Amino acid sequence: MVILMNIETFQEYLQEKGISETDREDLFSELVKFQVYLKNEEIQLESIPKGKMQEYTEKLVREEKSALSIIKVMFSLATFLQKHDYTIELINIIESYNAMDNLYLRLAELHGEAIRDRIFENIKIPPIGSNPDKKPEITKRVIKRLEDEIGVEKTIDILSPCLHGRPLEPIKKDREDFLKIKNIDEFLKIKKAEFVKRLEKHKEEGTPEYAQYIDEEVLNYVKNNPTITPGVRQGDKIIVTKIPYKMREFLDAEDERMKRYYSCYCAWVRGAIRKGEEKEIASNFCNCSAGFFKQYWDIVFDQSVKVEPIETPLTGILECKFAVHIPKEFL
Repeated sequence: MVILMNIETFQEYLQEKGISETDREDLFSELVKFQVYLKNEEIQLESIPKGKMQEYTEKLVREEKSALSIIKVMFSLATFLQKHDYTIELINIIESYNAMDNLYLRLAELHGEAIRDRIFENIKIPPIGSNPDKKPEITKRVIKRLEDEIGVEKTIDILSPCLHGRPLEPIKKDREDFLKIKNIDEFLKIKKAEFVKRLEKHKEEGTPEYAQYIDEEVLNYVKNNPTITPGVRQGDKIIVTKIPYKMREFLDAEDERMKRYYSCYCAWVRGAIRKGEEKEIASNFCNCSAGFFKQYWDIVFDQSVKVEPIETPLTGILECKFAVHIPKEFL
């Protein structure tokens, strides 16, 4: 039996979330297995130490079992128990997990299955739950083969729409705001203020912004860096910098290589930076990250927009910086 103080309440919580009885039973079955695993070290579900969930999902992967159910139920449990550290670790586990699968599908769609099969020959895509730092070995081989097979320009084209995607519905409000404001510089200024306000709220409530906590130093770093989300206009381009993935660790790191490691969002690259092997991965892969911003501005401008990486941790720079080409009619 799962040892939880509010087990009945948690069951009710899952039911309120619209999870069917069958799915709830499946999720609880995986939760019980995890509990048994933790019990060997006298660990309770309410006090899981950092790294233990990653350790367990890796065990499932080694045993060729799916880690998806335990990840799903642990996300729900993290919210239920207000264990933000759990959520952060789970995000680290699943960050960009589907990128290589999407590349596999997109490649066949655009260039045919024969080319797809040659590029992915003898390559096993790490399943969800795998240690993210093991993924760059796959990236090195796939991108090298991709550029050799279809060329650099077509490689950029296939990466640019972003391989892992982002929620698009929230961006529609920004599209409406942009139409009302009718001024790019003012729009960027307002959206920066909204972003800072959101971070301030996280700081006050002790909740994470995506996969990191916000403290005063982190907040000031964002405030004092004008290009951090959503960016500033320079001529016919918007220059935007990503907030580092792990800002607190980024600020604390004394080694430049580790700063770049904590700055990078991409699980398919980050581990190579830690090992000092980033030059073995073609920098064109960062066009996938550029696609994250492209998805945003495509909606705001209501047309396809060119976005390109300027410099990233993969090219030896501390932060990810991109150029958004503004359509002529908005200049």
